[in-house]
Amino acid sequence: MHSLNYLHGMNILTHILSTNIVVKLVLLILFFFSLASWAIIFYKLNYLNKAKKEDKEFLDLFWESKRLDYVYTAAKNFNYSPVASMFNATYKEIVDIKKKSEEKDKLFGKENNGENQAYIERALKKSQLSSIAKLEISLPFLATVGSTAPFIGLFGTVWGIMTSFESIEKAGTAGLAIVAPGIADSLIATAAGLFAAIPAVIAYNYYSNKVRVIANETIDFAYEFMTIIERQIL
Repeated sequence: MHSLNYLHGMNILTHILSTNIVVKLVLLILFFFSLASWAIIFYKLNYLNKAKKEDKEFLDLFWESKRLDYVYTAAKNFNYSPVASMFNATYKEIVDIKKKSEEKDKLFGKENNGENQAYIERALKKSQLSSIAKLEISLPFLATVGSTAPFIGLFGTVWGIMTSFESIEKAGTAGLAIVAPGIADSLIATAAGLFAAIPAVIAYNYYSNKVRVIANETIDFAYEFMTIIERQIL
């Protein structure tokens, strides 16, 4: 009963400050992981929501407009849209091909169609991969926190139990009051590890799914846009 009163009545912050250096180091690492994870969680929520919204707005503009140069000018205002970024990169490649041609009639002649198409497809694919990679930034950190934080907390747990055994050896008795501080260290380290890991795992799975959805939209757009280029330009 005395040990339970100790665990419930103690000030957790005061206890943390009085723990040994190893447990403090474990808690400091977990605190940094948790703080960084929450910062990434809020940042990715805002970024992916804007990317999804701007993709929809850009696609509406793209399918309603009949002039690619107008779409290109308007697309510069879509800073978060992966689809808009893909369109810009591809359109620039088309413009570069035009500039390199000495005669407009030879630009998309039959003898150049295969080469021009390869250039355009390469630009489209490269921009698509770049856009997806941009969406995935910081997600590996969440995965790392989710997989390592429980083990870091477990290390603190083991160290706290070891401290309890040392206290028993020094006191020559196994009273609960003797082992309570070490057990408290163990529980705090375990809780800190879970507190850092659980939100990171949930956020990683949630955002990975959102990135897959947006990535599928870029694949669909790439196919449709390339079809338009082949029919109307090449």
